[in-house]
Amino acid sequence: MIDILAPLSRDRLLEILGAMRNVQVVVVGDAMLDRYLIGDADRVSPEAPVPVVTMESEVAVPGGAGNVAANIAALGASAELVAVVGDDSAGDALREALGARAIATSGLLTVTGRPTTTKTRIVAQGQQIVRIDREVTNPVPDRHRDDLHAAAHHAIAEADVVVVEDYDKGVIDAMFARALIDSAAEQGVPIVVDPKRRHFFDYAGATVFKPNRRELEAAFGTHFMGDDADLAAARERLAVDHMLLTLGADGMALISAGAALRRTPSNAREVFDVSGAGDTVTAWLGAALGAGAEIGEAAWLANLAAGVKVGKRGTATVATDEVLLAWDEAVGDE
Repeated sequence: MIDILAPLSRDRLLEILGAMRNVQVVVVGDAMLDRYLIGDADRVSPEAPVPVVTMESEVAVPGGAGNVAANIAALGASAELVAVVGDDSAGDALREALGARAIATSGLLTVTGRPTTTKTRIVAQGQQIVRIDREVTNPVPDRHRDDLHAAAHHAIAEADVVVVEDYDKGVIDAMFARALIDSAAEQGVPIVVDPKRRHFFDYAGATVFKPNRRELEAAFGTHFMGDDADLAAARERLAVDHMLLTLGADGMALISAGAALRRTPSNAREVFDVSGAGDTVTAWLGAALGAGAEIGEAAWLANLAAGVKVGKRGTATVATDEVLLAWDEAVGDE
């Protein structure tokens, strides 16, 4: 049996949005710097069959776990980021970008000799031509592990919700994943996990586990046809309270213990760029749970916010007034 998540009423939406402004969210994971070199390309290089881009502007914004924190700050909640950066210019730029968004960085540790993960995109005529990655995905050195764990434990002590953003860049390992789950349980706060392949099965006890279809199928080595029994078995094996499966243009599926599979369709009005949409879902889901929303309410709201995000180009955040407008368009005339 499959149920459809019911839309929030406008009064309930306003109640949750108001409560979210008082929520303290701790984001733990792999922070990145997203750089955009933007210009025009009107000729081909005489040196090689590639376009010549005349750069007109450069933008640097938080990416990865930093983008989740930026989305949380943009919706009006308080965000603290626990992550690592390198002792380099990209690390300085990331700290500056986080500070400009009022994101707390006391848990942002500098690891000398390790580059800040940086994704540089060259964009011409509104189209991405190439992306250049600079990163190290080895585990954070042991001499920094204790400091990282201590920073997370200290931040979680003041949190209303914990978000783990694991991009397989070396911050999260099995021991750290277990420590984060245990710390959240000790504080009695929900923990939302956005996983990647390396530690997919290390988050037993999480409140919400949020993979996409490709990640889930790769981890289990099978193709999920959307059958509620198969997805329920996957959630049980993961040993999490809820699994929120993002399905791109098909919306999301919510699998919870003792409940029928619940679905919500995509709310995208026009799709420009799906990059960062998962970060938007994670941020809004976590903040809503921290504000006391029920899991179905939080999932529906996160899906609505994701529909706003994919209408924007590049790494972008979503504000509450944009979600209210999206609600008017999606629900207001019903």
